Amino acid sequence: MGDGVSAEAVLARLALYLPPTIGAAELAELMRKIRPADTDEAEKLRKIAGLLRRKPGIFTMLRATGGAVRHERAKDETDAAVVTRLASSFDAAAAISGAASVQLASLGDEERLSATTDEIVAWLEALEFTGSDRNILDIGCGIGRFERALSKSFGWMVGIDISSRMISIASQQCAELSNVELRQTSGLDLTEFGDASFDCVLAVDSFPYLVLAGMAERHFEEIARVLKRPGWLALLNYSYRGSLFLDRADIGRLAQAHRLRVLIDGEKPFRSWDGDAFLLAG
Repeated sequence: MGDGVSAEAVLARLALYLPPTIGAAELAELMRKIRPADTDEAEKLRKIAGLLRRKPGIFTMLRATGGAVRHERAKDETDAAVVTRLASSFDAAAAISGAASVQLASLGDEERLSATTDEIVAWLEALEFTGSDRNILDIGCGIGRFERALSKSFGWMVGIDISSRMISIASQQCAELSNVELRQTSGLDLTEFGDASFDCVLAVDSFPYLVLAGMAERHFEEIARVLKRPGWLALLNYSYRGSLFLDRADIGRLAQAHRLRVLIDGEKPFRSWDGDAFLLAG
């Protein structure tokens, strides 16, 4: 809880990192016994314990959804092999819970996911990232939540993802949106798009997997190519390394290499989600 994340985000992290021998009831009892000096942390622990007691099945679901995606790379895995594995993993995670597969801290609750999505949308709109005349590329669109939430705030939006199941869910969710196009992509590059095709590029929680697959630098180069000038890149979470210092250093280096300017450098502007936000301009 040290970085001030929500109770839901703490629960999601516990589901990812605690040994499977620790069940929901035991964890709730552990939460109850901890007595932090900080009253806000005490309240957060009570909330986590309450969630575990009332809905122990949520903890099991979070473990299954999070466990479907392996965040370590085998020594002999090629970049392309990592992408192929991740595509199958996202398919499996989405089959368990569409909401949790794109944001584990949603706890699989559609309303909670919508609240976080709306907060990110408000942040984007306050920055004038959107506009009725703008074409947007959404890298790692998942189940199409931003296509739906932003549908009245852009001219055309293309959502791409490596997961066939996520694209299928997104296609159902966005079926009535005439200004949205969804594509399953290779995850290797953006060669299917021409130079200066988009006013804005959005990447929410997709770059950590590009970093894992060794594709981050290639995608930065490709984003710089498909962006119009002026153009904007909103990148939320660069990696899961746990080092904002390293993430800032990498983004700064890549931005300089591809003639992009860093306007927002790893801020945490959201209350319901613990993502690090970067905004770059070309």
